[in-house]
Amino acid sequence: MPHTYIQPVDYSDQTAAEPMSPVSDGNSVCDLRSALDLLRSIPGQLVESDTETDPMGELAGVYRYVGAGGTVARPTKEGPAMIFHNVKGHPGAPVVIGLLASRKRVGCLLGCDPKRLGFLLKESVTHPIPPVVIPNESAKCQEVVHLASDPNFDLRRLIPAPTNTPEDAGPYITLGMCYASNPETGESDVTIHRMCLQSRDELSIFLQPGARHIGYFRELAEAKGKPLPISISIGVDPAIEIASCFEPPTTPLGYDELQAAGAIRHRPVELTQCLTINERAIANAEYVIEGEILPNVRVREDQNSNTGKAMPEFPGYCGPANPSLPIIKVKAVTTRKHPIMQTCIGPSEEHVSMAGIPTEASILAMLEKAYPGKVKNVYCASPGGGKYIAVIQFCKTVPSDEGRQRQAALLAFSAFAELKHVFLVDEDVDCFDMNDVMWAMTTRFQADIDLIPIPGVQCHPLDPSNGPEYASHIRARGIACKAIFDCTVPFDQKERFARAKFMDVDPRRWVSESLL
Repeated sequence: MPHTYIQPVDYSDQTAAEPMSPVSDGNSVCDLRSALDLLRSIPGQLVESDTETDPMGELAGVYRYVGAGGTVARPTKEGPAMIFHNVKGHPGAPVVIGLLASRKRVGCLLGCDPKRLGFLLKESVTHPIPPVVIPNESAKCQEVVHLASDPNFDLRRLIPAPTNTPEDAGPYITLGMCYASNPETGESDVTIHRMCLQSRDELSIFLQPGARHIGYFRELAEAKGKPLPISISIGVDPAIEIASCFEPPTTPLGYDELQAAGAIRHRPVELTQCLTINERAIANAEYVIEGEILPNVRVREDQNSNTGKAMPEFPGYCGPANPSLPIIKVKAVTTRKHPIMQTCIGPSEEHVSMAGIPTEASILAMLEKAYPGKVKNVYCASPGGGKYIAVIQFCKTVPSDEGRQRQAALLAFSAFAELKHVFLVDEDVDCFDMNDVMWAMTTRFQADIDLIPIPGVQCHPLDPSNGPEYASHIRARGIACKAIFDCTVPFDQKERFARAKFMDVDPRRWVSESLL
C-alpha cells in the first residue's frame, strides 16, 4: 500500500478506526486490533468509553478504579481492559490501557491456560522462530508518515502518551518496543524502557545499567562517537510485549526476543525497514517512532516538570527523576491509518504479567534442569510487581529431597537476580493463590528455622528499602538482603500436615458455571 506523507501535520481528518475482523481464539491474534476484537467477544474483558478524558493524570486515574490492580494504591482492582475513544487534545486517537492487566486475559490472548503460561514462555525460548522482513509497501505501520523535518512536527501532538500522575516528569511511552542492533555484530534485540516526551522531537530513555542489551549497544556506539539507530513500535501483538521482557541469562546477548514471540504464535514476527534510519520496526505496529540515541548528550528527566519524580514504577512508588538520561532524536513517526495508542500504568497488574511470566519461564527452565519433576510450577506474584517475589511449588517424593527445595530457591535467585523473596510451598498449595501461600506460611513456617536471609547481594534499585537511607549497613543502593521463606512440610511429617479431604463433586449440577 502506498505511503501517505503528511506535511504539514493535519489533525482534522481523524475518524473512527477501520472495521476489524472478528477472531475466535488467541491463536488468531496477530496485532493489537485482533487482540481487541478477541476481547470484545468475551464478556467483561473490555470496556470502551466516549467520555472526554484528559491524558494528563485523568486517564490513569480512571483506570485505577476499573482494572489496574497490581501494586497500585488502594482502592483498585483487577478488571477489564479499557479503550478511551475521546482523549483530550488528540481527536480520533484512542488509547487502550490494561490489555495485559489480568493473567486470565493474557492466557486468552496467547491461547494458553493461565497457570501454564510460564511453561509456554519457557518452550518459546528453546524453539525460536526468527523474524522476517517484509517490503515497506506491505507494512501497515507506514500507512501514514510524519517527518521531523516538517516545521509543524510535534511528538506531543502526534503521540497521545498519558501521564500516570500529576507529578510525572511528562507524558511517557510505557509500552514502546525498542528495537536496536549491536553496532559491531549486527545482532538485534527488543526491550521495553520508560521514555519521556521532552520536546517536539526528543525523548529521554531510561536504560538501567547492566540490565538490558540496548543499553550495551548504546555504550558501544557512544564509545565510537556515533548515534545508535532505534525504532520504537507501539501497539503490537501481546506475544511480542510479553516476550520482550525476557532477561539474561535466559536470553543472553545476541538473542532476539522476537524469536520467542514467533514461537508463541508458531509464525515469524514481521519486521520492515525504517524510512529514515538504518533499523527495522514491527510491521503491523500502530505507531513507530524512528530515531537515534545521540552520543554524549544527556538530559534531566524532569526538566519540564521540576517535580523530582519520573513516573510510578512497578514497586508502587514514583521513581525518582534521573538527573542524566540519554536522548533519542526523533527522525519520523509512522502509523497505521487511525492508529490506536497503547499504554499501561507502571505499578499495575499489567507489569506483573509482562515481567512476571517471562521470569517464571526463566526459573522453570533452570530448576527443571537441576531437579526434573520436582518443581510443579512457579508464580511471580502480584505484590512483587512480577520481579520481587517468586512462589515455587516443590514436590518432595523421597527423604533425600529434604533440603533440595532450598537449593531450588538459591537457583531461582541465579536465574533472575532481581528477585528479593522466594516462597517455597508444597504441591498441595496453590502457588497462584496468595491467600493459600499465606496459609502455608502461617501453619508450615517457623521464622527461627525456616527463614533464610541472604544479606549483601544485588537486588533492585527501585526498591526504596534497598539503600543506605533505609539502613546504614547497606553499602549502596540496590545491594540488600534476599530471603527464602521455606513454607514446605518436612518430608517425614507430611502425613501430619495432610489437608482436610473434601468430596470431589461436579458443582455444575447445582449452580451455573458462571458462578464457578
